Amino acid sequence: MEILILYYSRTGAVQSLAQHLGRGVSSIEGMTPRIRTVPPVSSVTEATENQIPETGFPYVCETDLTECDGIALGSPTRFGHMAAPLKYFLEQTTSQWLSGTMSGKPACVFTSSSSLHGGQESTLLSMMLPLLHHGMLIVGLPYTEQELSDTKTGGSPYGATHFTGPQNQSRLDNTEKQLAQKLGARLALTAKRLRSNP
Repeated sequence: MEILILYYSRTGAVQSLAQHLGRGVSSIEGMTPRIRTVPPVSSVTEATENQIPETGFPYVCETDLTECDGIALGSPTRFGHMAAPLKYFLEQTTSQWLSGTMSGKPACVFTSSSSLHGGQESTLLSMMLPLLHHGMLIVGLPYTEQELSDTKTGGSPYGATHFTGPQNQSRLDNTEKQLAQKLGARLALTAKRLRSNP
């Protein structure tokens, strides 16, 4: 069984969160992360991206959505919303919406911002909306995870988060890493249970 971890990242912070979610997914027996990204959106209409990125994880394709057993969706904050490249990709998933491809699968969300309260929770909520339209089941982080109560940086019951600092100088701290891994594990375990009890 595979969990699609789909993200957009400009400075690497959201990609780091994605990798830690992947570690959490891998911690559940029989579960494998499939990490994918989306290409940037250009304001120049003639600009095109190569089919395969020069570095990092591959771009997402339609089969990634149909083959996955759950989805983790990640984006940096953009004025309290998800970034345009991720939103653009999601707006192209009408055929999956019509066919119900993702309906009944579990999903979670994660984000990063340069200020401590830079719209993280509204960004997480904005990413949940298209997932709910697809009929997905949202998984969050419960307060039974002690790190959620102890964190002085990122972390939210709505999803994993990271605070980078105004110059993107802060790397994920141990609490943020643990919460991301626990969210990945929770998502994978939920997918596994749903598969065994349809």
